[in-house]
Amino acid sequence: MICVQRQFRFSPAQSAKGFLPYKFCAWLLLATVAVCTFTVRPAGAAVIDEIQVYTDDINAPGEFGLELHANTTPRGRRTPDFPGELTPYRGLRLTPEFSYGITKELEAGLYMPYNRDAQGTMHFSGPKLRLKWLPVQAGEDGGWFMGANVEYAQVAPAFDQSRYGFELRPIIGYRNDKWLFATNPILSWALTGPDHDGKPEFNPSVKVARTVAPGVALGMEYYAELGKINNTLPRAQQGQTLYVALDYEQKTWGFNVGIGRGINDATDRWTVKTIFSFPFD
Repeated sequence: MICVQRQFRFSPAQSAKGFLPYKFCAWLLLATVAVCTFTVRPAGAAVIDEIQVYTDDINAPGEFGLELHANTTPRGRRTPDFPGELTPYRGLRLTPEFSYGITKELEAGLYMPYNRDAQGTMHFSGPKLRLKWLPVQAGEDGGWFMGANVEYAQVAPAFDQSRYGFELRPIIGYRNDKWLFATNPILSWALTGPDHDGKPEFNPSVKVARTVAPGVALGMEYYAELGKINNTLPRAQQGQTLYVALDYEQKTWGFNVGIGRGINDATDRWTVKTIFSFPFD
């Protein structure tokens, strides 16, 4: 998957700088990775419309933005998890994401994901609406940021047995002039289908990046899916992916590109991802 993303930063009157010790943030993220390593399971659907850790990026009020998410699994899963599923094997996913800044703390978005299967057929996997709220933002000199993103998705039957879903993505992180740490402990609910029992799935992700040149950051991204928050699978059936990722940012555009390796046999072996971001003032 290839992902490019422009980062917008603001300095609200109540900056989160100094809110918590810097080292505590690092230990918190390391602990999250450790927990994920022993409790993750793979996704049950082939919809991979975005592979991204949410940070403090947010559109300015009245600003439109466009991100193009693209990812492919040249060595992905071939065996369907349910009858009629379109598996990730040699799939290519293209997802335009349109966004609009409502206030300095609130942003709306619309995903329109498309999937090209191994035979070359293109499928529309269903729209997804989101709303990001970021009340705590890092200032110009860095600091903590916190918020949440909520999403409502309508998914085509070939990608998930649950046609409708809801996601709550907490956003917690810290940045300074050299380092960025962020984690998204995601909770996802199936609103219909066999997994609709009121209990969410827990899908944490972590990003650590270091600025190596003006506008360029290099780091690692970790993605996992735990399954039902009250019922994890055995470790042999868990799925985990670790990415080496590069972020590049200019005033008018940016991108994120990463190469991911599945840590065990239950995960797609290789995934390439990228996101290109184009803000429109």
